[in-house]
Amino acid sequence: MPGTDRNYLALNSMAAPPYQQLEQEFRRLHAIQGALAVLRWDAAVMMPRGSAEVRGEQLAVLETEYHIVLTAPKISRLLERAQANAAGLQDWQLANLRKMRRQRDHAIATPQALISRLARATARAEAKWLEARQQNSFAMFAPHLEEVVLLMRDKAALLGQALDLQPYDALVDEFSPGVTTQDIDTVFRALSRKLPTLIKQAIELQAASSLLPLAGKFTAGKQRQLAIEVMKAVGFPFDRGRLDESEHPFTEGVPGDIRITTRFSPTEPFTGLLGVLHESGHAMYDLGLPAAWRDQPVGRDRGMALEESQSLLLEMFMGRSRSFVNYLRPLLEKHFAVSGPAWSEVNLYRHLNRVQRSLIRVDADELTYPLHIMLRYDLERRILAGDLAIRDIPEAWNAFMEQRLGVRPGSDLEGCLQDIHWAVGSFGYFPSYALGAIIAAQLWESLHASVADIDEHIAAGRFAGMFAWLREHVHGIGAKVSLQELMKQATGKSLSAAALLRYLEAKYLEV
Repeated sequence: MPGTDRNYLALNSMAAPPYQQLEQEFRRLHAIQGALAVLRWDAAVMMPRGSAEVRGEQLAVLETEYHIVLTAPKISRLLERAQANAAGLQDWQLANLRKMRRQRDHAIATPQALISRLARATARAEAKWLEARQQNSFAMFAPHLEEVVLLMRDKAALLGQALDLQPYDALVDEFSPGVTTQDIDTVFRALSRKLPTLIKQAIELQAASSLLPLAGKFTAGKQRQLAIEVMKAVGFPFDRGRLDESEHPFTEGVPGDIRITTRFSPTEPFTGLLGVLHESGHAMYDLGLPAAWRDQPVGRDRGMALEESQSLLLEMFMGRSRSFVNYLRPLLEKHFAVSGPAWSEVNLYRHLNRVQRSLIRVDADELTYPLHIMLRYDLERRILAGDLAIRDIPEAWNAFMEQRLGVRPGSDLEGCLQDIHWAVGSFGYFPSYALGAIIAAQLWESLHASVADIDEHIAAGRFAGMFAWLREHVHGIGAKVSLQELMKQATGKSLSAAALLRYLEAKYLEV
């Protein structure tokens, strides 16, 4: 009988050693995470806009339940007992214990009431952000962002106090464990010294070469068919995942149920595909995590900086390479029914790698992309510190773009309304994009040193060798070791901007 089954499971759980009991509790938390992921995916892809309040309540209940389980005295007791009996545990189990404790510490530092209020506020803000984009009006979104920011300031202060970190550092640590603003500032200084001159030189060099326009009918249906063919070649399993469209591309879900989205432009054949490559990088990382640990903290990603490195590895380093263009060209002819000099490999490569002082982050080239991240990093620190009022964000954004990139947004849609991150409370996330590019460059360099014929494989549409290397050195490690340790093991070097700068200079200053 059902009641007897529950009693048996309860007795069996009580009889298990403390560490095994912890694994059972975190397996339960993993299931809640999966449910939350599907609800967030649905909110962006399927949910009627008028249902935001209902969805906010649903998310708040599940977030609260997750918080209750994680902060229960039982978890703390089991952690102490498991630590006291850690002598018989394997290395991955010891790493799992550390991750469990970290999650518990973060949860205890954030009151349950704040978690619930944030879930409701971000659900409302996300819906209002979508409306504001349709109306091209930041003023419509501003009051809802204000509510989210006030709550995020409380969260940052509480986390910082509990973790002995500055408030903004505490938010960064949530997304990229062990990374601080000092690390970020060091990297950004190195890039700031080189990028302005490199961008100028690249634009001047590219001006000397002709660029034929890409004309054709790029319907969403044709672009979707192209994207799916590329995803299948890369290894995305459609029996455990799906592709949809949303206002802002994203990846959601858990290993075994991965949802990715992109957005298609009827006038631009690469926007949707590059978005798919970016999100497929996330998905392939998640799907490559150690299967035996997938429902445990140690079996999850090693933070968003590493996550973003995997997406940028596919979108930027592989997706804009000569070898990938060789693979892609016949697919473009097949799906778009195009031909002629404009669709030659040389012209396609030039389009994919054209350096432009553009306004939109997700469409930015490799050279200007870090400047888009620096803008957001600078602004969100000032917003959280109270040094930049919400109403002043559009002008501050526009002034930065004009100063650093020489272009000025003509509307809120081209400026401060383009990203969803602040609406959903993801302050501290943006630096992971720039760190991800730096990590990706080091991995790309080591991948080429280890797999001599990797470019030939990519040109032929064979991606198994690349992912085999990534699974061995990145994906299959899960969260067992720190980011710095993983990078030393995979590349033999500590994390630095040197590989990225070498890559950019070699690629964009070539004649």
